[in-house]
Amino acid sequence: MNQELSAHLDGIIFDVDGTLWDSTEQIAQVWTRAVRENTELDVKVSPETLRGLFGKTMTEISRSLFPSLSEKEQERIMEACYAYENDYLETHPGVIYEGVAETFEALSEKTSLYIVSNCQCGYIEVFLRAAGLEHCVKDHLCFGETSVSKGRTIRQLMERNHLENAVYVGDTLGDADACREAEIPFVFAEYGFGDVPDAGLRIQKISDLCDMAGIGQKPSAI
Repeated sequence: MNQELSAHLDGIIFDVDGTLWDSTEQIAQVWTRAVRENTELDVKVSPETLRGLFGKTMTEISRSLFPSLSEKEQERIMEACYAYENDYLETHPGVIYEGVAETFEALSEKTSLYIVSNCQCGYIEVFLRAAGLEHCVKDHLCFGETSVSKGRTIRQLMERNHLENAVYVGDTLGDADACREAEIPFVFAEYGFGDVPDAGLRIQKISDLCDMAGIGQKPSAI
């Protein structure tokens, strides 16, 4: 198995949840509060439920959580959940995976870095502020901006940045499917939320990307 990235690589695009950090504990807590304060529903959102839903579009998540409600009501509740979430994560960020900062610093000197996620507007920005990585990421795009599949969102980001030889790093079968739709290679983050048995390119930790790119990591700041 060839575990090296192309020498002609012009970009690495990342997923967020399960790939760069885990915010399921925080989001489960704040979504449960948002539902309680904005509806009559007796629904408790668990981190386990979220780990099975992350990677899906916002529309798919709302349908899974509130199947008995109308589409309009699902949308109303999820808007409340996302507003609560973005505010809460500013002061209670998710757990950033070990090595993310050092890996981004090293990779950004070799190629351009991007993020594409099936999240709401503002979520990627919250992650970048929490991780202190705004300077490492050239561009990002999300479902909240495009309202299309992740594969099409990836293509949109590639087209506006003139990328011809990029890879996508993610942790779910949905991410792998998105890469097939976008027609770019997929790198499976084995440590994340999902399972992709037939993935060819794999990493066991985020810093493995440096080895695949043939570069070393910068040491952590003291």
